Amino acid sequence: MQFVKGMDVSMIKELEGYGAAYYLDGRKGDLFEILSRCGVNMIRLRIWQDPYDENGNPYGGGMNDLQTTMELAERAVRNGMSYLLDFHYSDFWADPAKQVKPKAWRGLCGEKLETAVYLHTVNTLKAMKNEGFVPAMVQVGNEITNGLLWPDGHIDHREEMAALLQAGMKGVREICPDTRIMLHLDFGTDNSMYRNWFDKIQPFRLDFDVIGMSYYPHWNGSIQLLLDNMNDVSKRYDKDIIIAETSIGYTTDSLGCSGVVFSEEQEKATGYPATMAGQEAFLKDLYQAVRSVYGGRGIGVFYWEPAWLPIPDCKWANQNGCDYMNDKAETGNAIANQALFDASGNANSALVNLKMM
Repeated sequence: MQFVKGMDVSMIKELEGYGAAYYLDGRKGDLFEILSRCGVNMIRLRIWQDPYDENGNPYGGGMNDLQTTMELAERAVRNGMSYLLDFHYSDFWADPAKQVKPKAWRGLCGEKLETAVYLHTVNTLKAMKNEGFVPAMVQVGNEITNGLLWPDGHIDHREEMAALLQAGMKGVREICPDTRIMLHLDFGTDNSMYRNWFDKIQPFRLDFDVIGMSYYPHWNGSIQLLLDNMNDVSKRYDKDIIIAETSIGYTTDSLGCSGVVFSEEQEKATGYPATMAGQEAFLKDLYQAVRSVYGGRGIGVFYWEPAWLPIPDCKWANQNGCDYMNDKAETGNAIANQALFDASGNANSALVNLKMM
């Protein structure tokens, strides 16, 4: 398999709706064309079941329903890239702090909930396949460190969690038998957590191919710790490893946005200067580490939302989305100073020089 140089650009339709534009060598171009020219070969796309409230108002965050995801997959394929489909199995964001059942599934449990997961997976993949957009890889759940579809699939309910995961995997295998399946946890440097999680699910013999890790240096520690975990986990479970999410700041300037994550404190934690050169150096080192995983089991890296420009109104959630998740966090543009494009949409050196990594 070709080493994955991936980007998650799931926000792009909403960004373009707010007027975002992108430039390479001073020339304006389509984002997907620019990424392809810079050496990106796979796009990661999240999918939510119904990211709108009961009155049809969107939750924000890219509004990644089936129609939007199909449009983005088509743009990726048209520009010579494959794509990874990231099922959140929720109507909005799913991560270790929240795994909210879709509105339509709230009354379901047991076999009925497993059937809903299976049918959602099958129907989504059928729709994509019918348009000629077969994903190269599928995530069954997003950052499922604490399980999925709470409370039924919480990590504390191991058998129920495994059954829900297997329902999604069964759907993938039936519709896209050649597509690789990933299980994705956060905090890629936490070896004890990875061992504990995968040891717990081993008795269920889940049918997957790749272990995905989120790795954010400002939260998770050094690349060496990540490499140690990748080496151990790949050998222990005989699986390939991919970095499903990463990013780092190229500046600590808020760029006029609220809720920006990357600050001077985070810069110090990474060991890299918050400059374009520092961002490029980090990515080079990360690529080298993943390539060096024992036995060639490190298969690639996805950068998270590299095109999220500092457009204040383009937020990770609006009030409707926060209400759905019962989340009181600040709803700003939280990634702009970690993008691979500057505030004016010009490609940073980390993207321009990606082919050489």
